[in-house]
Amino acid sequence: MWLIAVSVPLLPAILMVSSRFHVKVSSLCHRALAWALRLVRGKVCVRSTHSFVFSNCTHGRAESVLETFELYAETHPSLCISPQTVKSLEEVVKRVSPTLVLELGMHCGYTSVLLLRLLPPAGRLITVEVDPLTAELGEEVILVAGFKHSQFQVLTSSSADAIPTLHSCLEPNKGTSKGLDLILMDHDPQQYLSDLQALKGEKLLCPSGCSILLIHRNQRAEEIREILDHIRARGDCYHIRSELHFMTELFYREENGRIEW
Repeated sequence: MWLIAVSVPLLPAILMVSSRFHVKVSSLCHRALAWALRLVRGKVCVRSTHSFVFSNCTHGRAESVLETFELYAETHPSLCISPQTVKSLEEVVKRVSPTLVLELGMHCGYTSVLLLRLLPPAGRLITVEVDPLTAELGEEVILVAGFKHSQFQVLTSSSADAIPTLHSCLEPNKGTSKGLDLILMDHDPQQYLSDLQALKGEKLLCPSGCSILLIHRNQRAEEIREILDHIRARGDCYHIRSELHFMTELFYREENGRIEW
């Protein structure tokens, strides 16, 4: 019922676009309702996942929090990443041994806990989430897992708005790193390229090397083709290290004409 209430305010815009561009109203209404339905389902998923994890995990134990997420995902629709992605992500984090990690797209907090569990004692995670509810519940999950605010920071903002402010977030780690060592992009694939360009423009990427992980989920190849084409055209500072069905790993190093492997 309230899907209709969510969609009704969109009708004037739908009619205007329809009359101007001769698009069928039924098609636009269908898209608006589909968007509203995805929004509602996302909210329900975040709330139900958080409730299950909070009630069933052993508080203070990150491993228990991750296991409870995985248990929930066995019988419920979940925003957790796939087991194959988890395994590949763990391998990258262990190989890179980052001290400063940026996560774009928090979802239910699963990957935040996973990343924090793998970081060294001096490591720090900055996670950016545009939805206030998801950010709030995700932060609570991180705290339930036993991590302290000195180890992470949650920014409730769009990635575009958050990136220019990250310098102040990195200041406490100025003595341990010159920039971000690892970036996990798991938000809107259409933002991947613009966010990467913004991070480079702000000089937030560690000049000696930064790994960038692009999570695919169910996206079609075309949706990340733009950023991959950009990377291939910039072989002086970027390299595609691996391309999997569910995740692509990029590597950045300050422009020096060639990346050695």
